[in-house]
Amino acid sequence: MLRWPWEPLPRMPLAYLQLATAMALVGANVAVAKLLAEALPIIMIVALRCLLACVVLWPLARLVDGRVRPSGPMLRNLAAQALVGTLLYNAALLAGLRHTTALEAGLVLATLPAVIALGSALFLRERLAPRHWLAAGLAAIGMGAITLARLASGDDSGGGSLIGNALVFLAVCGEAGYVLLAKRVVGRVPVITASFWMQVFSTLMALPLCLPALGAAAGLWQPGIAGLLLFHSLTASVLCLLLWYQGLKRAPAGVAGVFTALLPAAAAVVAVALLGEAFQPLHGLGFALMLGSIGLATWPGRRNGAVADARIAR
Repeated sequence: MLRWPWEPLPRMPLAYLQLATAMALVGANVAVAKLLAEALPIIMIVALRCLLACVVLWPLARLVDGRVRPSGPMLRNLAAQALVGTLLYNAALLAGLRHTTALEAGLVLATLPAVIALGSALFLRERLAPRHWLAAGLAAIGMGAITLARLASGDDSGGGSLIGNALVFLAVCGEAGYVLLAKRVVGRVPVITASFWMQVFSTLMALPLCLPALGAAAGLWQPGIAGLLLFHSLTASVLCLLLWYQGLKRAPAGVAGVFTALLPAAAAVVAVALLGEAFQPLHGLGFALMLGSIGLATWPGRRNGAVADARIAR
């Protein structure tokens, strides 16, 4: 059995770094996935990325975790994560982005920390300190400022729509469900093994839906498309999952949810740099508020920091 190279480091600060990096990569992949969606069907992108992830995770799971067979309840939990966190999230988000702008979708994505905090309190019975609720609200306000910047620019081309925003909110619900379900798995199933089984279930669910669109696979012969798909698969379906699972080992789900503010922030940054969207002064205000929310959520408390302030009530 191999040990993670970061184990000797302080656990809670490292958990915050892992959660932040995972969500930033997920956000950056929104723009990458949007480029892929212009060349390939959405369901094919999801299926191929999950299949590639399985190829990478299977030998890695054997090497690091050994031969581990999750129990029936854990397998069902991982299948549920695959359904809501992979299929629902990706399909709804990419479909929504076809009907609304990336920065307006950021306003909807900014509700993710609040949805996760509410879900962790209702379903996991986590007791969240008032500052954690305030941090979630601050993150939402920050991302709202980013969206208002687009409106202030006066660029109405390709504006948002009710159906587009509704689809993005459906993706938010899927991602929130994934975060809450993942909290049940950490500590019971090794990290890479859990990630591998989740990708197996995602592949089995998505591949049959690709059959009507097999002709579109010809686009994979283009080096640029193939490269984007490979990057998208290895980061979104492998690296992000590993980082997120590791972070959840020490951080309560409600606190971890605040780090999802980095998802729309990273999506907006990549949209400006890669897709050429205009950056407005209000964008800077939005990012400052988002960073303030993370600082508020992770500032050490009187006793044991965030863990002491967000205990699980049994």
